[in-house]
Amino acid sequence: MTQANGGAALPHLDRLGGRPVLFVMAAEAEYGPALRSVIAPLMTGVGPVESAVAVTAALARLQAAGRLPAAVVSLGSAGSQRLEQGRVYQVAAADYRDMDASALGFARGVTPFLDLPACLPLLTVPDPALPAGTLSTGASVVTGAAYAGVAGDMVDMETFAVLRACAMFGVPLIGLRGISDGMAPVTGMMDWTRYLDVIDRRLAEAVARVGAAVAAGLLDG
Repeated sequence: MTQANGGAALPHLDRLGGRPVLFVMAAEAEYGPALRSVIAPLMTGVGPVESAVAVTAALARLQAAGRLPAAVVSLGSAGSQRLEQGRVYQVAAADYRDMDASALGFARGVTPFLDLPACLPLLTVPDPALPAGTLSTGASVVTGAAYAGVAGDMVDMETFAVLRACAMFGVPLIGLRGISDGMAPVTGMMDWTRYLDVIDRRLAEAVARVGAAVAAGLLDG
């Protein structure tokens, strides 16, 4: 944390590819030794409400100090029945799976009166070593048969909320997610944490690859 002019601590910004970047994670369990050696993220707490509040507050304080980051990078774990467990994927686009105002005539996933599509794009890195997929964000842990009602390739509880917060400040968002579970039903914490050590190492490697893309001009223009 750094100090603002008024004495209040500002959210920490890491340098990535020579640019100031705010890293965002939800839970300490996902922040292993490999990531600890390269980034100091804002920890938001779990779920769309906590992450939206935390990221909006952080960006508002940074904006007031004239220090908005060049990008936000949201990273952590995700579930999937389609993607390889333990592998890291970029988020190409995200939707809000909890939003359903279809009874009022709106398409499922569309927030009424917001004039936005159900699925919103994220900034991605042109790197074949980091494949991209779509993601659905919601406030529940998806498991078993519940995947049948999910449009995205993977699921989490924060990315769409972080994306909406970033949009308020005109800051691009990059999403990186390691697949921790989904092939078998989730019955407890161990089903989520089993691959987190592998994901930690691979997320750290992905951060380095994103940094190379940023240094090559990803955020320019």
